[in-house]
Amino acid sequence: MDWLIGAVCAAMVAAAAYRRRSLSESGAAAAILMGTIYYGAGNLFWFGTLLLFFITSTLLTRYGKRRKAELEKSYAKTGRRDAGQVFANGGIGMILCLLHAIQPSELWVMLYIGVMATVTADTWATELGSLSRKQPRSILGGRKLTAGESGGITWLGSSATGAGSLLIGAGGWLLAEWSGMDPSFLPYLAAGLTGGLVGAFADSILGASLQVMYRCQVCGRAVEVSRHCGKATVYHRGFRWLSNDAVNLISSLLGGAAAYGTALLFTIY
Repeated sequence: MDWLIGAVCAAMVAAAAYRRRSLSESGAAAAILMGTIYYGAGNLFWFGTLLLFFITSTLLTRYGKRRKAELEKSYAKTGRRDAGQVFANGGIGMILCLLHAIQPSELWVMLYIGVMATVTADTWATELGSLSRKQPRSILGGRKLTAGESGGITWLGSSATGAGSLLIGAGGWLLAEWSGMDPSFLPYLAAGLTGGLVGAFADSILGASLQVMYRCQVCGRAVEVSRHCGKATVYHRGFRWLSNDAVNLISSLLGGAAAYGTALLFTIY
């Protein structure tokens, strides 16, 4: 019955997101598969935390969309999420959910809090930070960057990073409480905050140093895409294999590890 409930709920959410052009066809299919597994193999805690990330991120993506339209042309991924982006944001969590179903452990739970805090914090920082009226600065060195360039941070974006992290920590605790998991509030909140901050800033550091970037031959901007301003871009810097999705994967793992380490401190002390 849990698998059926998961499939129906996931299909309803995916259909609504597809109609509002928040998900592509492949993204909607991936969301249905992922949501079914999250609820079927897990419970409300796993499914609800994923939903918390998706709904808030979708709303923020649509907020100020006209102002962000030009910046989206520089990103490897746009506001309409495809299957690759859906799995990049929720794939690790799905694996942790399955591992917890096979061998229940607080390890998988806290890793999940950190991973979801990372993707939420990173998305919030991007969507709100891109609306900042102040020019972003590189997280490495502090030089001024073009709006939308990888590795750039603003006070608005950094504040959004903390807010998104806390939301996942607090929301995860509440959902765990409703699921009968007997959670402690402070470890969840601290794990969410630490995991989100570590993961999101690791994403920025990798984006400013090692992620592959291209140079537009028309406007001269450093971008993540192979085409910009209607022409093919040229290699600019970074490891060619370290794409935006690879950076998201690495930062999510680091955020998960930081969250678990933080929660472990509460157990020790």
